Amino acid sequence: MRRLFWLAMGITIGALVVRRLSRAAEKLTPQGIAGSLADGLRELAEAIGDFGADVRAAAAVREDELRAGTGLDAPLPDRGSVELPSALPRRGAHAADN
Repeated sequence: MRRLFWLAMGITIGALVVRRLSRAAEKLTPQGIAGSLADGLRELAEAIGDFGADVRAAAAVREDELRAGTGLDAPLPDRGSVELPSALPRRGAHAADN
């Protein structure tokens, strides 16, 4: 009975080892390598696309923050409410030069 148990155990382990080695050998064939390469490139393309989407979303949020902080989204004043200075500096002159 013990010998039969060990014989069955050896056959089971041998079958598992052969299956694993067959899978490993299949991955080393040209078709297996091409499949692995294609899967890797597909994953890389998805990761790059996700990264680009994240960057665009973060840029849009930051642009909204900057616009709100600088008041660029505020409505323009009416023509009559804007007062221009009486004397504009000459072109190329700075206030420090006066």
